[in-house]
Amino acid sequence: MNYMPEQFGAAGDGVSNDTAAIQACIDACHAAGGGKVILEGGKTYRAGTLVLRSFVELHLEMGAMLKASDSLEDFNLFHDPKARPADVAVPSYEDCTYTGQPTLFFIYAKDCENVAITGYGAIDGNEEIFYGEVTHWHIDGSFYPRVPLLFLENVARLSITGVTLQNSAFWTTHLVGCRDVLIDGIRILNNLKLANCDGIDPDHCQNVRISNCHLETADDGIVFKNTAGAMKYGPCENVTVTGCTIISTSAAIKFGTESEAPFRNVIVSNCAISRSNRGISLMLRDGGHMENLLFSDLTIETRAFAKPFWWGEAEPIAITAVKRREDTAVGFVKNVVFRNVHCRGENGIFLYGDDSVNVSDVSFDRVTVELEKKTRHPKDCRDLRPCALPEPILAGAPALLFMRNVKGVTLEHFRGIINESISPEVKTAYDVENSEGCIMNGKNL
Repeated sequence: MNYMPEQFGAAGDGVSNDTAAIQACIDACHAAGGGKVILEGGKTYRAGTLVLRSFVELHLEMGAMLKASDSLEDFNLFHDPKARPADVAVPSYEDCTYTGQPTLFFIYAKDCENVAITGYGAIDGNEEIFYGEVTHWHIDGSFYPRVPLLFLENVARLSITGVTLQNSAFWTTHLVGCRDVLIDGIRILNNLKLANCDGIDPDHCQNVRISNCHLETADDGIVFKNTAGAMKYGPCENVTVTGCTIISTSAAIKFGTESEAPFRNVIVSNCAISRSNRGISLMLRDGGHMENLLFSDLTIETRAFAKPFWWGEAEPIAITAVKRREDTAVGFVKNVVFRNVHCRGENGIFLYGDDSVNVSDVSFDRVTVELEKKTRHPKDCRDLRPCALPEPILAGAPALLFMRNVKGVTLEHFRGIINESISPEVKTAYDVENSEGCIMNGKNL
């Protein structure tokens, strides 16, 4: 059956608070055994926290908008007087420690099955009310963590298709412990200056398919997580990403930094990455590990963004495995394949393990790296943030390949190109130390 919030008193005029009416509509649909809650095209519905239920499809018709309230009190789902976090004491690019458990919510679901968000309308996070310090290159939030656009926990058989998710003030689509997930044909359009506005964050999720999506995000695009607060849900595994286009001010596709459990059996293919500070970034900082990852048929274009606001130095591929803190027992990265990947940007491949040499068995097959100057930002360092190293940012010029503390890296049919625009800044094409069993085009590195 179809249900309309207007039947429960919604105005849809872009001014009235329609939270109670939409929630009553969702609850009635669920109580009847399931169906479709329809937000009508041409209307704007303003709301605070909405709780999705099992067997309910929230459908936004073309031209419909669901926009977050102007009042933070409307997102305090559990009426906790301490729900609003403290104001940001230091910028989030310096300290963004996060367990994965927000305290304020917009679209929320937990312990559900058969939930869907569909249609060609839009869900808007009303980002402006969360602004803190604003600069030409970067906007920090007024507090941390802020309100995720979608926070969906322990949902089995979840579908998100067609919709536009925009102007999020924090992680846009945070999926925690979800199983059998389909995300297809959505658009995520966020402010490229506002920090921490990741696109899609599967966190301890299994059997996930992400396809045919377009993302414009700050910080990261598609980000696989294993946060400390959701360890009961197990590893992040059995995931495919295909046919996506991604623009980001940090990493387009990232694993970590929250990495308390394993990441394994992930395939990323047929994607186009552009205008990003990093392309593919594997950032192991905690006790989990990463293995059996395949990246194929990708185009990656990178450019440097303003320091120190965004992590990364325009690397198309970066694998780093170092301790988050001195007391961290960091895991390992192994069995990673990059096949048929063309990279062009202001830096090359960056591989960095810790003293235990915990990055191994990484294969590059038919990979091209072309260095080209695109911005006036300095190109003089390596970024390992966040980490426990005394110097998280190391001096270093652009290079086609930079490796430290790795083993078993092979590059077959590898092609490196250094354009004239950037050649004066390149000190050495291949900068390799403390790396064993590494072979490029049949020769030892």
